[in-house]
Amino acid sequence: CYILFRLDTKNPLGYDWLLISWTPDSASVRFKMLYASTKATLKNEFGTSHIKDELHATTMDEVTYAGYTKHIEALIAPAPLTMREEELKEIRETETHVDINTNTRQQTLSGVAFPITESATQAIRDMAKNSYNYLQFKIEFAEEKIHLVKAANVDLSNLKNEVPEDSARYHLYNFKHTHEGDYTESIVFIYSMPGYNCSIKERMLYSSCKAPFLETIQNLELHVSKKLEVDSGSELTEEFLQDELHPKKNLHRPLFAKPKGPPNRGAKRLTKPN
Repeated sequence: CYILFRLDTKNPLGYDWLLISWTPDSASVRFKMLYASTKATLKNEFGTSHIKDELHATTMDEVTYAGYTKHIEALIAPAPLTMREEELKEIRETETHVDINTNTRQQTLSGVAFPITESATQAIRDMAKNSYNYLQFKIEFAEEKIHLVKAANVDLSNLKNEVPEDSARYHLYNFKHTHEGDYTESIVFIYSMPGYNCSIKERMLYSSCKAPFLETIQNLELHVSKKLEVDSGSELTEEFLQDELHPKKNLHRPLFAKPKGPPNRGAKRLTKPN
């Protein structure tokens, strides 16, 4: 059945009404479909503007005042979030946090600036003095700090083995090579992110902290020649680094040929002016 219950609130046309559709679980499918198909007609005949809310009930508890209160609370409450949406919400709340002091991160226009540890700072200074050719860093989420993971001298052939396959990292590598006969040393910043093996929060934080961390590196007088992003350590070959640092230039650009006219246009016609 349908139940029309008058509320205490009013609109410009009169009192507001609550329309209750009562279809108990014991009702046959035929009756359920019949009532569902005639509901729109009833609303039009009664006056849609008078109906403030609708309630579909299948049990007696839902037709009580407590049941209606739960119905209102469900309408007001935010929609349930998936795990992915919960992570994104947490990241947004973290990024808009503005309680700044010397021990916490700072939010800038270019990203989120997490402080770096003393060991990380010293390692960057040591690399500027050629003490190491490779540094690796990670973000400690609980501390909101960037930590040094490794400082060593790594051969280029083994560089790919330093990149984790299940977590993001920042790397600094001094790529020593020759270009056009000249010996060159280039500091390369590498942001490794192994695709969807990492959580959304990890991907977002590493992406947001990258620019401020690079600024910190530059302030420590270590010049970065190239910034790279890779999914896997297998990408870090000598050929790849050479191509990124010294892109090949196409010196022989093809000239566009003049388009040919349509065939069989016939002889030119001369017209005699009047």
